[in-house]
Amino acid sequence: MVHDPANFGFETRAIHAGQEPDPRTGAVIVPIYQTSTYAQDGVGGTREGDYEYSRTANPTRTALEQALAALEGARHALAFASGMAASDAVLRAALRPGDHLVLGDDAYGGTFRLIDKVLTHWGIDYSVAHLSDLDQVRAAVRPETKLVWCESPTNPLLGISDIAALAEVAHVGGARLVVDNTFATPYLQTPLDLGADIVVHSTTKYLGGHSDVVGGAVVTNSAELREQLFFLRNSSGAVPGAFDAWLTLRGLKTLAVRMERHCDNAELVADALAAHPKVSKVYYPGLADHPGHDLAAKQMRRFGGMVSFDHADGEQAALDTAARARLFILAESLGGIESLVEHPGRMTHASVAGSMLQVPAELVRLSVGIEDPRDLLADLNQALG
Repeated sequence: MVHDPANFGFETRAIHAGQEPDPRTGAVIVPIYQTSTYAQDGVGGTREGDYEYSRTANPTRTALEQALAALEGARHALAFASGMAASDAVLRAALRPGDHLVLGDDAYGGTFRLIDKVLTHWGIDYSVAHLSDLDQVRAAVRPETKLVWCESPTNPLLGISDIAALAEVAHVGGARLVVDNTFATPYLQTPLDLGADIVVHSTTKYLGGHSDVVGGAVVTNSAELREQLFFLRNSSGAVPGAFDAWLTLRGLKTLAVRMERHCDNAELVADALAAHPKVSKVYYPGLADHPGHDLAAKQMRRFGGMVSFDHADGEQAALDTAARARLFILAESLGGIESLVEHPGRMTHASVAGSMLQVPAELVRLSVGIEDPRDLLADLNQALG
């Protein structure tokens, strides 16, 4: 850009960072560079950007990475083929056989599955801790601990962790703090500013925002880590295609306005659920009685678009509620413009059954979209019965 993106507001960075008009045609939207390889000016004579093969680098992906870094206030960002590919790259870059990490007791089921079912076979050990209890985290950190893995808000119980305090605990123990910022997005929270070392995203969710693309990202200020991740990504090939990068970049442009509406609607839904006789508990940090409310108000701009609740009549009633919903589509994933409902115990978090991360059987998770809130509330009322 002509000016430093850091001097602009979030919405301006989302639209312009890494996205100058095309110098050849003047196109105001970054082109989809749908190419696998690039002509070289002599052997080894790659053009600016070191474009030689699109597994290694692609101009559309570069624009996405520059935009992601600008939004997180970071020096480096790398885009991946999925959120799990991004998480896998971080874990493999940071850990070696014999190393240990601390995982929150309310983590995404896919993250737990990767660590528990894959990495342990390669000599990686882990402990589970309630991350809002700093003494418990300190007790879990060992001399061989290299990472503390945090979600805030968590998936699916919407727990809030003190990112700055966790970073201090991790650093004292010689470890790095990773924050999965998928639920909050950089519009609501920037963990690197709070002391985190690494931020991961499933860009499939709010950043893409339209349920039409799968992707992931890692953001960091460490040049060394960036080079390690770049090498791993190039070696394993876990890259998004040019069209996937373009779709995600398009989604970023409206992230701010979408998140405001997601938050507006989620607050209304949470309040309505809290007053409903069929709901025994609501998990939403925007509610004053949420244990992490004050902390969320301090480290987040707003409280997000995800709401979970326990059905007062148990598991079958929770399943029936999810099945009866109409506007809330019964589906996995989250963060799109449309509202979704799911039963975590049978769907996204089935892999944690029987573990310390097992979720309540009566739990229902909502991804609140940007529809007319009156319609969403009417659908929930009929679904709850």
